[in-house]
Amino acid sequence: MSDASPAAGQSGVGGCLCGAIRYRFALPPLWVAHCHCTMCRRAQGAGFVTWIGTDGKRFELLGNAGALSTYRSSAAATRSFCGRCGTPLFFESTRWPGEMHITLGSVEPGLAAQLRPQGHVHWATRVPWIGEIHDGLPRQEATGSS
Repeated sequence: MSDASPAAGQSGVGGCLCGAIRYRFALPPLWVAHCHCTMCRRAQGAGFVTWIGTDGKRFELLGNAGALSTYRSSAAATRSFCGRCGTPLFFESTRWPGEMHITLGSVEPGLAAQLRPQGHVHWATRVPWIGEIHDGLPRQEATGSS
């Protein structure tokens, strides 16, 4: 595993489990963080989800765009996933205009290993069954604007 950070001007790629949805995004990301909010946990079926924030203008959907399904999870937010295999992929919100949020788990493994989370958000709503997290990362009770 490399500790080198991705260089500016490069791009990262990822996709869903079945390969129908592929995407490309600009590097380096704006941020990487673990989200513990109730909506993200339920949408992912997990204790928390790790997101990458990237410039939406420098995001490109590749492959079968027709396989992408979207769900309006709130008045301000849309979540996207592969309609074929169900892989959760993207989050967009008017709260962070111009950003595309990508699940770190859907990024190609070699690059994902280099994209280090910078903190935990919505820490106040974390679930007790994930146990203690001793990663030394800062914790925000909610989220701020980017």
